[in-house]
Amino acid sequence: MPTFNTVNAYDYALIALYFAIVIFVGFYAARKNRGTDDYFKAGGQVPWVLAGLSNWVSGFSAFMFVAAAGFTYKTGIGAALVFTMATWAYIVGYFYFARIWRRARLDSPLQFLTRRYSPSTTYFYSVTAIVPQVVGIGQGLYILCIFISTALGFGGREFNVLGFELSGLQLSILCTGVIMVVYTVVGGLWAAVLSDAVQSIIILVMTVIIFPVSYHYLGAGQGGGILKGFQRLVAEVPEGFFTLQGSAADPWFLLGFFINCMLGYNVAWHLGQRYYSVPDEQGARKMALLCAVLSLVGPLLWILPVMAARVIFPDMASLWPTLRDPSEASYVSLALMLLPHGLIGFVVSAVLSATLGQANDAFNWLAATTTRDIYVPMHKRLRGHVPDDRKQLRVAQATMAIVGILGIAVAFYIPRYGGAFDFALQYYSLTAAFMMPVALGMIFRKTPWWSGMASCSAALIVAITLMLMGVWKENPLARNILCEAVVTSLVFAISARWYRADDPRHAELHRLEIDLQTPVPPAPHHAGGSLAVYGVIGVTSLVLGVVLIACALLPSSDLAPARHNLVAGALLVALGFGLRRLASSRRTAPS
Repeated sequence: MPTFNTVNAYDYALIALYFAIVIFVGFYAARKNRGTDDYFKAGGQVPWVLAGLSNWVSGFSAFMFVAAAGFTYKTGIGAALVFTMATWAYIVGYFYFARIWRRARLDSPLQFLTRRYSPSTTYFYSVTAIVPQVVGIGQGLYILCIFISTALGFGGREFNVLGFELSGLQLSILCTGVIMVVYTVVGGLWAAVLSDAVQSIIILVMTVIIFPVSYHYLGAGQGGGILKGFQRLVAEVPEGFFTLQGSAADPWFLLGFFINCMLGYNVAWHLGQRYYSVPDEQGARKMALLCAVLSLVGPLLWILPVMAARVIFPDMASLWPTLRDPSEASYVSLALMLLPHGLIGFVVSAVLSATLGQANDAFNWLAATTTRDIYVPMHKRLRGHVPDDRKQLRVAQATMAIVGILGIAVAFYIPRYGGAFDFALQYYSLTAAFMMPVALGMIFRKTPWWSGMASCSAALIVAITLMLMGVWKENPLARNILCEAVVTSLVFAISARWYRADDPRHAELHRLEIDLQTPVPPAPHHAGGSLAVYGVIGVTSLVLGVVLIACALLPSSDLAPARHNLVAGALLVALGFGLRRLASSRRTAPS
């Protein structure tokens, strides 16, 4: 029976430090917000590297380190095929979608619907797409806090908070949710981008450490190191582990997952927001290329350790008998067994980072569309003028706060409906109905103003009907996504018969066509402006690095030596100095 390191006071301190840094980033970002243009799209001055890191890390969540780890443990090499599909989606984005998003010249993500289709389409999406996003935020928070409350050891305890009895899970939902709301409300998109950059650093360092440590441990019993570990993996994994099996061998599942990746990593609202927040379309394309590389390398850094866990922990059920799916604890088990105190807190912070980054993006685009696409037009219609920036900013912040509170409430109530894991697969597969009209509208633009609403509605009706009838219930992901893709495309194509170029409701579409044919000129270079954020990220890396180096002095074991803290800390310090130097050289460079 392996010995696991439980979270102690030092780990709690590092987690608290992470929360303090996140809040600091939010208040620092608030200083850069001079109006709603800065709040919603960072003034279009986000460096493409930061935009790429932010977008890449938003694809991670606790789901990747928990549910996806369980999928890898059971499926084997097929997980590499499934979880690197985003790479191909970003390559398509590099050649096509990045340019379209940047040339559309948007102020909010859903403004694309107004320009391509009609204001009615934007209102339709606001009603039908925003509410499920709130549910998604709550679900992500719930999944995260299952992990957090279990890893920290207070999931089964009861706490009295201001006269209310809360379980450990509920208390973690409340605390994590409040932190998430505070720094997002204060900082806007700059806060999301900066915190995402910090989160990407945490995730990369954590995975870079666990990968070699896992294989070194695996090979130690064979009298060797990492190479022996790979040899033992090949020799001892179950039969079929290095061939496609399970869902990874199902062509329908793979096709559905591939379509979902193509949509999710090219036309999701938070992604569009990143594309138009960079200074020019060249930066947008570079951002897509960076995400493609990260989406190929990043997943392998956590997939390969979980494959090693298949040999290290051949019977996960005996280790975690209370878990519904013990294989989902495979990655966490590696961390708790092989990492010393300090880095354990770092792992918890990494999972926190991943899920908070994903929720961040939902907060920001929801606030942007509520303010720019609903509040401003209604105010102009009722009052005869556009509200000033101060009022728009207050509405955006209020929207984020309300969405955050609703997300926390949803997370509290999800257990009453069977839990998040059972719901996740079908929930996310229904999003293709919303994304398909966006993708089709970017590719083909000679359909009437109502075609987006019609194709989305038809896809949702068919998908929900098939789901309620139990058709092909053994493969809900493929069923939902494939039927939505087919129905949306069919209705969209048929609607082209009613397209009339002289329809006055297509005036904005014609202006959009002109914009899409007009390249975005390079933005003026601001040597001491937006690039100064590299310095802030550098300072954050230095602080975390110094703390981890200090953790090398903590008591440790031969299995989880404190020198791992030293290595991780040194990586962060080197990265921090590099970022500080970059920011300094950019500020002093001649303009």
